[in-house]
Amino acid sequence: MLNIEAKINSVSYQPTMADKLVSYDISELDDALKHSCFKLRLNSNHEYALSQWVSPKRTRSYPYARVYHTLAYGGKRVTLIPVIKDEGYDGDRDYIQWDTIALMSLLQVHVILVYYVSAEAHETKENKITNQQIDQCYLNKKLPQLSNYKSDALHWNMKQAESIVALFNQALDHYGRIAETLKIRIHNRKSAEKRIKQIERAYLSFREESRKHAKLAQYRESRTIQPKEKLIQADKAIITISNFLNGVYYLTADEARISGNKIMLVEARHTKSTRFPSKDDILDGCVKMHLFSNLSEVNVGEFSYTPQAVLKLTNAGRIKPENLSNKNRELLNRVEYEALSNGFLLELG
Repeated sequence: MLNIEAKINSVSYQPTMADKLVSYDISELDDALKHSCFKLRLNSNHEYALSQWVSPKRTRSYPYARVYHTLAYGGKRVTLIPVIKDEGYDGDRDYIQWDTIALMSLLQVHVILVYYVSAEAHETKENKITNQQIDQCYLNKKLPQLSNYKSDALHWNMKQAESIVALFNQALDHYGRIAETLKIRIHNRKSAEKRIKQIERAYLSFREESRKHAKLAQYRESRTIQPKEKLIQADKAIITISNFLNGVYYLTADEARISGNKIMLVEARHTKSTRFPSKDDILDGCVKMHLFSNLSEVNVGEFSYTPQAVLKLTNAGRIKPENLSNKNRELLNRVEYEALSNGFLLELG
């Protein structure tokens, strides 16, 4: 595994596959929240491009793809992420991770942490709930606060994280009421409280590391790579990124290849079937391309490299453009155009 250090001074990217966002007025919030992403007008002076996650877990429902559709918007970009989602004892329980908030900060997306206040009993599973609804009253209070906030997304997101424990406890209180009302069993509260402490520590660690940005050298790989011109390939790479606000972020690349003075940073999207990866899966990967294609001052140990972002698409067999359906061929053409427009490479395997 390679340990890579890099900087991001700014993010320049053209999301050519972004869907057109439908606009809603704040009075239509209930209807707007039925969509994964949309524009929301607070008044004549303030409008957001807003996306929402149906779970805090990043591997469910392609949340990055939802965010992707808002990244072309020139104004404030906002995403709603539940701090916790408990589907009942017979379902999953997922928690937000600090790394998720940090990634949104790098993309200049303002995070509003939300929680669920109501749900319905699952039709077939005794201890499972569905159709969970967030607290719209709370959201209606947060949105005007954001309209008056002039600082960077990182500072807004750090401020929101200060309340993360209180929001977790509020969420757990509501789940207790939902369980009592619906007469269903949910997951143990004590184990959730332990996880809350872990997430709080991750946030505090980020804050501390960002304040001690000058000490980043301690994360450098102690061993050097010799000879420099040798091809080096790693299945995974850890990328420690700092930005102009001195935030310190940790990302991973699925592959890293060094050849000469170039380092290829690969984000892979794979489908177990013989089909082409889905559009949402691809857009999920394009969010990483936003970052990988804007890295500068990339170092491994004492050596500096020129980065090259790569989006790699694979399936259970081998993707051959000539064998794709017309629909998937059109999708491939759009991905190729996205790569050309933003300077990353597209690999098929």
